[in-house]
Amino acid sequence: MNNMKLYIVGMGLAVMSLTGCTAGFLDVESKKESTTGNFYRTESDAWRALIGCYDGWQCTTSSQACAFYFASQIMADECFAGMGNTDARNYQVIDRFDATQSPSDMNLLETEWTNYYAAVYRCNELLAHEGQISWTSDQTRNTYMGECRALRALCYFDMVRLWENIPLFTEPVNENRAQANPEEVYNLIFSDLKFAADNIPAGAYPKSAAASNDGHITKFAAEALLARVYLFYTGYYGKEPQVEGVTKASVLQGLEDFISVAETEGYGLVEEFKNLWPAASTSWSRNAATGDYTQTTTYAGKGNKEVVLAQKFNYTQDYDGNNDGNRWLVYMGIRSYLNHAPYGKGWGGCTVNPKMWTVYGAGDARREASIINLDSEGIADDSEYAKSYADQREYTGYAVKKYTPMSKWVKDEKSGAWSLVDEVSGLGKGDFQISQYQDFIVMRYADVLLMAAELGSPSAQAYLNQVRQRAYTVNDGKGNLSVSGDYREVAVTKENIIKERMLEFAFEGQRYWDLLRQGVDYAASQIAGTTSVVSGGNPEDVSITVSNITGKRGFSQIPNNQITLSNGVLKQNVGWY
Repeated sequence: MNNMKLYIVGMGLAVMSLTGCTAGFLDVESKKESTTGNFYRTESDAWRALIGCYDGWQCTTSSQACAFYFASQIMADECFAGMGNTDARNYQVIDRFDATQSPSDMNLLETEWTNYYAAVYRCNELLAHEGQISWTSDQTRNTYMGECRALRALCYFDMVRLWENIPLFTEPVNENRAQANPEEVYNLIFSDLKFAADNIPAGAYPKSAAASNDGHITKFAAEALLARVYLFYTGYYGKEPQVEGVTKASVLQGLEDFISVAETEGYGLVEEFKNLWPAASTSWSRNAATGDYTQTTTYAGKGNKEVVLAQKFNYTQDYDGNNDGNRWLVYMGIRSYLNHAPYGKGWGGCTVNPKMWTVYGAGDARREASIINLDSEGIADDSEYAKSYADQREYTGYAVKKYTPMSKWVKDEKSGAWSLVDEVSGLGKGDFQISQYQDFIVMRYADVLLMAAELGSPSAQAYLNQVRQRAYTVNDGKGNLSVSGDYREVAVTKENIIKERMLEFAFEGQRYWDLLRQGVDYAASQIAGTTSVVSGGNPEDVSITVSNITGKRGFSQIPNNQITLSNGVLKQNVGWY
């Protein structure tokens, strides 16, 4: 794979050198090495620099570390940290907001800290040189700069939600800077996303943008992200943004404008929920007479009409610097020994809280599409199950289905024998630990509908009904779809919308932030409790206390190394001393 190479100056609080994380449109062949001295002259230079910004954003996930998504999952009430029974308890620190789980782990999420600031630096570098680029059209300039600012906003939004108190950089500088007031960070996020929504033309990319733009941030994605940030900020902090043009009415209008043209632009709800997810829509059957295996899939594909924005990944990641894989996906796989098509093996992280199996109503297809039930799906009968069970920490009998490694049956052309292999090795492309390539869906059209309903759209009931009816849609096997008799309309209230979000976006990294924006006390009340699990084959309790969450105001530990490197300019978050 060809990697873009831009030499950039390091920043004191973050390691700035990143290897290429290229995938899809991120692939660029550099004919010569470029520096800031001979770069940023043409639109081609700007395009390459923009690719570098996307590459930096991708590296926040594809480098080996916890990743924002994984942390979001285990902080919520959906999942426990899990992993191997003899592994370090670093993820239990995050899950339980409790440093005593592993007192020596004082630098949790440090890779995320450095990678996010590296990505921000790339965005600031492009923005700082905007004026010296010879632009041929305002549309190109507005598109590139809008995408760049939206990427910076995405990075800062993840960071400010994780740590709240972070340094703010809007220019590519190398200095030891104190933490900013969170309001300043959010003001920049709002300003960047508003600029993107106002300046990226609706027609910057072809219709059915999710299918054809290959991961670019569009006007519609910016409008949706602006609403997500607005709901979190106003919910957690209880005040309105201090950015001109960003109000509840304007944010809602952006969503309504998107919804009004969604069909024309190629967006909408995928007809059956399970078809959004590779594992949920794929099955294998065996011909008893021939012994041959056949795969059946109804997966709507990476570029389906419901995807408003996805973080792109590829299967070409290796140990030589190509960091373009979905590195956290292996964390989600059923522990160690099991390949049970279509599911592949992994490290056993994010074991599903049993309560998530029970919260879905009768006939709600989202339960089976979202959760692997190891008993009902016959996985507990696998000959290798006992080894996996004995090696698993915080086993609950449930695993995440939306995001999980995949396996497949492959026939040996010479012997005719069938064997079960990791999907990536079955493609002949890579290592299951690093080369997973399922995209992470950052924003779905269903979220656009539910946010518009929550913000008070006159069509709120219709939007909520669309999402719920899809959840109860059944297929008669002949392609005829109908709404199950189990479907019941629910009134549009904030409580019902938040519950619907829990059911719709389970295991998509949204639940913790939806809880926290209701207030830290409410979030703690939903997350805290004691749940019986099995670790290493023996009974254990996972206990999460209210005070551990409220005492830290719901935020994460700032890596201690960063505080040391700053000579004390950075201060640790409350509760993590």
